[in-house]
Amino acid sequence: MDSKHARPVRANCFSLLLVVALLLMLMPRQAVAEEKITIGLMPEMNVFKQKQRFDPLAAYLSEKIKVPVELSILSRYGNIIERFKDSNIDAAFLGSFTGALAITQLGVEPIVRPTNLDDTSTYCGYILVRKDSGIASAADMRGKTFAFVDKATTAGYIFPLAFLKRNKVNDIDHYLKGYYFTGSHDAAIEAVLAGQADIGCAKNTIFEFVRRSNPRIDEELTILATSPRVPSNGLCVRPDMVPATKERLRQELLNLHHTPRGEEILKAMGYRNFVETTKEDYQPVFDLAAEAGITLKGYRYTNQ
Repeated sequence: MDSKHARPVRANCFSLLLVVALLLMLMPRQAVAEEKITIGLMPEMNVFKQKQRFDPLAAYLSEKIKVPVELSILSRYGNIIERFKDSNIDAAFLGSFTGALAITQLGVEPIVRPTNLDDTSTYCGYILVRKDSGIASAADMRGKTFAFVDKATTAGYIFPLAFLKRNKVNDIDHYLKGYYFTGSHDAAIEAVLAGQADIGCAKNTIFEFVRRSNPRIDEELTILATSPRVPSNGLCVRPDMVPATKERLRQELLNLHHTPRGEEILKAMGYRNFVETTKEDYQPVFDLAAEAGITLKGYRYTNQ
């Protein structure tokens, strides 16, 4: 072939390679197999206890779906949004409000949630005080100190805020003597128990978990208000997760209770089994947020 014909051929080959390279770059993530799956965990209790609860599940899933499953304990509730945005995690067991936030802001998909030992797959929030506090209503909370959990929790902030607004308290900065965020539900319970705060809040499942090992809870604390029931911590996956991987995760979790090893894992976690869940199950959370005056789309969840 003479040189005047060779140049066009080389140019055409280069163009073809360029097009192929561009197409590969633009291929959706669904077409690429997962090398590993990182699952985020909320800091609803002491992080060491939380990881200890979930480590056996991660090992089981790694073995079953043939993809390494790693756990990542989030330092605070709101971090989940940044971590999903930065693609550092692929899925997370999200609390009901954090799940509602991630559904609204990121389009994540909830696929399963756990059933508790009492056969419920939902939880509620408690507002609690010491029995000797003299606090029996929202009116008695004026000038008191409130221990919230985190701005991105239903039981630990959204429900108490809705409760106060329902009782005509529209400005907690002026109504309360002070408030702070403990970072976990068990820490909020302990703050009230120790007299470090007059009022606290927590999800009922953590409250029950703590009271089983601490008789002082029944002796010294009382529950002042209870929220509507909302979904238990559901596993939410990023919207572009490989469909086959997502389905394997779903099926392995739904069938976990059918094996002796799976039953042991669930018992250690305090669960009976997993059930399917969808974003429609989060409607009570959307309703509570609206009552609290919170718009999920642009909600700022940085704690003070």
